[in-house]
Amino acid sequence: METIEGIFRGVVALLVLLFVCWLLSNNRKEINWRLVGGGMGLQFVLAVLILLVPGVSSIFDFISQGFVSFLNFSEAGAIFLFGNLMQADKTWGYIFAFQVLPTIIFFSAVSSVLYYFGILQAVIRVAAKVMMRVMGLSGPESLAAAANVFIGQTEAPLVVKPYLENMTKSEILCLMVGGMATIAGGVFAAYIGFLGGEDEIMRQYFAKHLLTASIISAPAAIVAAKILYPEERNRPLDKQLQMSGDVGNNLLDAISRGTTDGLKLAVNVGVMLLVFTALIALVNAGFLWTTDGLNSVVNFVTGSKNNWNQSIQVITENRFEGFTFTYLLGLIFAPVAYLLGTPFEDITMIGQLLGQKTVLNEFYAYAEFDKIRVASQTLDDAGVPLITPLQPKSVIIATYALCGFANFASIGIQIGGIGAIAPGQRKNLTELGIKSLIGGTVACFMTAAIAGMFVS
Repeated sequence: METIEGIFRGVVALLVLLFVCWLLSNNRKEINWRLVGGGMGLQFVLAVLILLVPGVSSIFDFISQGFVSFLNFSEAGAIFLFGNLMQADKTWGYIFAFQVLPTIIFFSAVSSVLYYFGILQAVIRVAAKVMMRVMGLSGPESLAAAANVFIGQTEAPLVVKPYLENMTKSEILCLMVGGMATIAGGVFAAYIGFLGGEDEIMRQYFAKHLLTASIISAPAAIVAAKILYPEERNRPLDKQLQMSGDVGNNLLDAISRGTTDGLKLAVNVGVMLLVFTALIALVNAGFLWTTDGLNSVVNFVTGSKNNWNQSIQVITENRFEGFTFTYLLGLIFAPVAYLLGTPFEDITMIGQLLGQKTVLNEFYAYAEFDKIRVASQTLDDAGVPLITPLQPKSVIIATYALCGFANFASIGIQIGGIGAIAPGQRKNLTELGIKSLIGGTVACFMTAAIAGMFVS
């Protein structure tokens, strides 16, 4: 019964998300429904194969296990650099500083090596061919969509750099939405450390689901983009699959470039989390102070003794301090969380994460997600969890829904990054910024809805 309900809610969610794209479409008459059907079919086939078919699922389990084991090698470098600090109590701060950030740098360097030897290009080209044949895309946008699964939203456009200036608005939006809906390899490795912590089994578990999310979000991104801004029906498509990109002068040059890029990303992530965490704490404190002030005025006028913030703590089973900014985000996005299949008791908490991901960024949302999971597993002196634990299905839906770069900051990143290598497209990039955010968000939510249908 639960499975039937989950499938029904997932189908309704997909229809609603597609309807939102249709409403916002630039030209509804030109929507290629064959492409939409092909993209949705590809997404379902990939999800079923990876999550439900034993043989394929076992292969992805093996890949995830190997990936986690491979990432553990970054600890050797961290031990060499940080020494005795690696023996400290393994708190969240320890895991982030001495495992997550070094992993980003290490994986970035390894990705650069794979690109230097042409391994990454070969994988991208195969994935691009599949999408081009199934969905009838042009070669350049197929390459860009496939590249976004493995590399970041600013690196993927370099793969199709020679084609950028001549791309249509529809192709540019497809490129942008693909960047919004997927994650880069470096942060993929970081999220595994975030969510899995020191538990090897949990690291493998989240590695598999994060990998699945990034793969099946690629066709979802194309579907969303091609509904929001359809291509002209009779326009001839460029079928070339020629890739570009600077691989470095030699192997050492590739390693050094990858390391430098990884260091920039790691520093950016650390500083970004520091600033956003402090700002959210400040805004939350302001909300609490304002609510307490209004509460006091109302109590004085009416003679009552209500405590609004305390009531919210009781209603949410200590998940929220009171009427905070994060609680407001939870209320706003709770209907979306429910639509995606989240159990009713968790919709405000998952809604909060969806809101933080969209308004701030996915890194902050994942960090908050991990804190919620840790708090739900931590017992107080009476042996009771600090907050009520999330349902397993809520954890899965949040893992998939947050797996993408769809946030306001990414609009600026894409305009700056793509605009720098294709100045002639800057006007189109600025005009399509909000649509790319909508498309990327819809694609991530579509992936989460499908995961909610298949994973109990």
